[in-house]
Amino acid sequence: MRLTNFTDYALRMLMYAASAGDRLITIEEAARTFNVSKTHLNKVASTLTRAGFLRAVRGRTGGLTLARRPEAIRIGDVVRLTEPDFALVECFATGNRCVLTRACRLSGVLSEAAASFQATLDRHTLADIALRPQDFRAGPPPARREAETAVGP
Repeated sequence: MRLTNFTDYALRMLMYAASAGDRLITIEEAARTFNVSKTHLNKVASTLTRAGFLRAVRGRTGGLTLARRPEAIRIGDVVRLTEPDFALVECFATGNRCVLTRACRLSGVLSEAAASFQATLDRHTLADIALRPQDFRAGPPPARREAETAVGP
């Protein structure tokens, strides 16, 4: 299972806003910090604002801030908002055409795994993953060598 970039950026933006405390953040500074497109972050910020996770302050000195305390923002709620679906396999999605569906036992195992994944995310809040402002200036991790990323035999 892999989360979309949209979800990744939404979580990063919330972490960044949490680290800023009462200071307003801007799309431009977040885009620079994460080295991602302002256009993409505008969409992320709009979604988070409409859902009540961020609050937008208009005007020349405006920006974004958390709309709730970090302890009140569950990671699972953010992921469910930003992920298009949790259809891990074809039979979870509409339009399923898998010939094994009636006899398959895999869907039950994967359904249980997805439920466990979401339950784990629901146990954690933004406060649990909050960083300090200086953590955002650390830069990217060193490049991994191919041997370090290779998966077993």
